[in-house]
Amino acid sequence: MKLIARRKDEQQETTKVRVGDVIIGGSELVVIAGPCAIESYEQLLSTALEVQRLGATMLRGGAYKPRTSPYSFRGKREIGLETISQVKALTGLPVVTEVMDARDIEQVAKVADMFQIGSRNMQNYTLLTEVGKTKLPVFLKRGLASTLEEWIYAAEYIMAEGNDQVVLCERGIRTFETYTRNTVDITAIPALKELTHLPVFLDPSHGTGKWSLVSPVALAGVAAGADGLMIEVHPQPDLALSDGDQSLNFKNFAELMERIEPVAKAVGRALA
Repeated sequence: MKLIARRKDEQQETTKVRVGDVIIGGSELVVIAGPCAIESYEQLLSTALEVQRLGATMLRGGAYKPRTSPYSFRGKREIGLETISQVKALTGLPVVTEVMDARDIEQVAKVADMFQIGSRNMQNYTLLTEVGKTKLPVFLKRGLASTLEEWIYAAEYIMAEGNDQVVLCERGIRTFETYTRNTVDITAIPALKELTHLPVFLDPSHGTGKWSLVSPVALAGVAAGADGLMIEVHPQPDLALSDGDQSLNFKNFAELMERIEPVAKAVGRALA
């Protein structure tokens, strides 16, 4: 862990990752919000405008979606990328979107401000190496059953190619528990702060799989020292083509944003 390890011999600051005009890893807590999958221009635009109004400073939305079943909705792909471009032009929000294949990097980079490497691709070393060769920041999610060491080494693959703009995101791991989609490892947040100098995010949407649990777990992540949150938001979660059960509607997202502020303040952070 030559590049990612926090130096013990001095007080090393957390690396600042710049995504458009947004700084991740500073004193401000960054909230990324938006739908799991881009379904239409209207859906993405309405969500972007609302989460921006409520305080989110970055937009998420998947054009390419890895799904367990090949028969599930797997994204709008090229049409989704065009939708991202249009919505970004109107709102000015920096966008993070998933890249699944090294062959798509150039195309995704034309519209995205940040690559997301999803859980299933955390150890896709070819993909990690290729995004490492770019100048675009990388949002690296933890693998389904990965140890912290394995996750950290995945980040090393990116940084070894010269790209130090990496953010780690805890999104829950697979355990014997079946009530929640995954088991959120809150311990990973302070642990990664000790082990590395990279910013750390929490995704309580994938971490829990239940919209009712997203807010309390999000607040726990802020209290534990997360540099930001990634929250799935949809205009009508009951009609979502992907991950509706874990998506907040606009009302629930507004309530979460109100609750975040005092928790962030208590640990010395302010909302971006």
